[in-house]
Amino acid sequence: MSAPKSKSKSKTRKPAKASNRDPKQLLHYYHEMLLIRRFEEKAGQLYGMGLIAGFCHLYIGQEAVVVGMQAAIDEGDQVITGYRDHGHMLALGMEARGVMAELTGRETGYSRGKGGSMHMFSTEKNFYGGHGIVGAQVSLGTGLAFANAYRQNDRVSLAYFGDGAANQGQVYESFNMAKLWNLPVIYVIENNHYAMGTSIERASSEIHLHKRGLSFGIPGFEVDGMDVLAVREAGDMAVKHARSGKGPIILEMKTYRYRGHSMSDPAKYRTRDEVNEVRAKSDPIEQLKALILKAGFADEAALKAMDKQVRAVVNDASDFAQDSPEPDVSELMTDILA
Repeated sequence: MSAPKSKSKSKTRKPAKASNRDPKQLLHYYHEMLLIRRFEEKAGQLYGMGLIAGFCHLYIGQEAVVVGMQAAIDEGDQVITGYRDHGHMLALGMEARGVMAELTGRETGYSRGKGGSMHMFSTEKNFYGGHGIVGAQVSLGTGLAFANAYRQNDRVSLAYFGDGAANQGQVYESFNMAKLWNLPVIYVIENNHYAMGTSIERASSEIHLHKRGLSFGIPGFEVDGMDVLAVREAGDMAVKHARSGKGPIILEMKTYRYRGHSMSDPAKYRTRDEVNEVRAKSDPIEQLKALILKAGFADEAALKAMDKQVRAVVNDASDFAQDSPEPDVSELMTDILA
């Protein structure tokens, strides 16, 4: 993580040492990232079986971003994101059963089976969606921050969006208003290098996205989004900034998605070697696993047992979803504006 400079390339913050961390905290991060990874792998399987319809955008490879940021915020702070949202829900503590049931269009899902992969919501967990329109959540997240400032409730909002959405006009309208009123919002750009099938180098004249707020007076920082500890450290800094009344801040998370943009994307715009290299060198789960083992906070047997427990939770969620009924036909005309 480094302060933005207009004429030089920023550097990412080096990973924090395990000796400076609470073992329980590290194991919690590992568990949460593993839960997201196994859940998304199962979702991919169910999609292939035809049990999940429509669009389905997996979060595999990006787990460190949401787990690290979630650890930095307090209860009552709000989260809003785009359509690659399953990981955010799980990190917020939404039940795997309810998320999977929604993915499969069942009435036991978080949107009663009518929202699907891209449109889930939980006021109980302060999760304001899942939004299918590219960049729409940025202005809505800014609105959440406006409400917080108006109510003087000491809350902050996190608005997640990707490198593709970073080129949308409403993003900059939101930046302008957020700084004009010094709103307590953290803009988290999940830069996974590809907007659908187009690399950031081909689509953006300024590829250092944390600099996009400079003309509005919004500070921005680049973060190693494959390192959960670096994300947590940056998250702590950003939350302190926003909550203290200093206004909005941008965190550009340099991350990577292993799968295609959605389940219908063959991802032919990049090589298998590129993906394998990132997996081998930067996988967020494997990096943390190595750190935990080296520090002696757990052994291989304990981590395998955790993986087994996580798989059981995910398999239970899959079974629950498949055993749940679809919404009754009477639900067709409810929850709509007519």
